[in-house]
Amino acid sequence: MPRTHRPYPPEFRAEAVRLARGNEKSLPALAADLGVSSEALRSWLRQADADDGRGQPGDLTTDEREELRRLRREVKVLQQEREILKNAPARGAPRRMKMGRWLYWARRPGREVVAFRCRQSP
Repeated sequence: MPRTHRPYPPEFRAEAVRLARGNEKSLPALAADLGVSSEALRSWLRQADADDGRGQPGDLTTDEREELRRLRREVKVLQQEREILKNAPARGAPRRMKMGRWLYWARRPGREVVAFRCRQSP
């Protein structure tokens, strides 16, 4: 299993890309000098090319990657909310769950259905 470490700061990556573009050393030699893997340096160069508009067709810029990550998180939350609403009973009656817990459904004034859990009192 590969070793993991903290991500390199963006300033370090930008400086490494600048050095790689303006240096006559080979990428593996420069990567060794910087203390990073040659594959990491290659991926930083590829990403910098995409951000500058010189990437391969289909490469995503950093902003597009961030937006895609944000949208995927949003879709995941919406799918979870949809699943909760799909399983909601027609009325506000409690529904028993596993291990003595109850799941209550309530309607808010804006007609939103909200689920919350309560422990059964002894």
